[in-house]
Amino acid sequence: MRKGIGPGLMLAALLLGAACAASAATAAGGWAWPAARAAPKLPGGNAMSAARVELGRRLFYDADLSVDGSMACSTCHVQRHAFADGNATHPGVHGDPGRRNVPGLANVVWAKSLTWGDPRVRTLEKQMLIPLTGTNPVEMGMRGREGEIALRLGRDDCYVRMFRDAFPEAGGRIDIVTIGRALAAFQRSLISADTRYDRWLAGDASALDAEEQQGARLFGRSCASCHAGPDLTDGRFHRARFEPGDRGLGEITGRRADDGRFRTPGLRNVMLTAPYLHDGSARTVAEAIDRHLAVAPGMAAADRQAIVRFLGALTDRAFVSDPRYALPRAACGISL
Repeated sequence: MRKGIGPGLMLAALLLGAACAASAATAAGGWAWPAARAAPKLPGGNAMSAARVELGRRLFYDADLSVDGSMACSTCHVQRHAFADGNATHPGVHGDPGRRNVPGLANVVWAKSLTWGDPRVRTLEKQMLIPLTGTNPVEMGMRGREGEIALRLGRDDCYVRMFRDAFPEAGGRIDIVTIGRALAAFQRSLISADTRYDRWLAGDASALDAEEQQGARLFGRSCASCHAGPDLTDGRFHRARFEPGDRGLGEITGRRADDGRFRTPGLRNVMLTAPYLHDGSARTVAEAIDRHLAVAPGMAAADRQAIVRFLGALTDRAFVSDPRYALPRAACGISL
């Protein structure tokens, strides 16, 4: 283990450095996961399959899931931004302003919870209902119109075939449940594990330059108490005293002690997911660090720059260009 790395990075090294990220471990049901990580726990009734993932991919990019056909999941979760948005918040189909910054989706299959402020949302099947049918704010606008989605998709012979292949145990049923399961399966396939950081942890000392390695050590001492583990998040809710207005976790629990607590975001591909913080109010990584330093001041400018350089080593270029995650160009052998 490299001298000077903090406990958070040590944990990451143990989890990620056990094997090359390109190798795979096969979980029950035959789906391959990176060998360096434990296979994730999946909810019952939604096993991974190629047919289910491919259906979810098509649905992810289909604006027919919104009330007026103007918004798909991919409208806010953009591959080149590591499936974040690039804006502070994103308005819904009726122009309702978004409340919080759109998070990226890299390795979301391992996330402990799935929103900035609600620890009860722990499965992607449940989370998808928030943008699809939620009203605070309205995003895709399908509250009370869930059956209409099934009618729209059911008019497409290719979708009928894809649902049949993906859900043979349900007779190819098209409804909000199978739609949610397919979308969840696709999002669980969004694995990012090919960064210079991963190669460094696996033993390639040349993967990070001297300043980046210094940044890694500083990060371990200054940041890893919250940004820990293989995705550099502990998955917990912490108070950010520099964030006014939004109650965060306190909105759910009703406890004043939880006001201002938000889930620690993962930092994989962080250079591609700007802007930052729960409200998107920090435009750059350096600004986000400065906002943290307003709470815990004292870091030298050179040290901050080293951490910024280290965070740049968390970018997975293969992930943001992988055609398996991109807009599908064909389905059922027919161009879309």
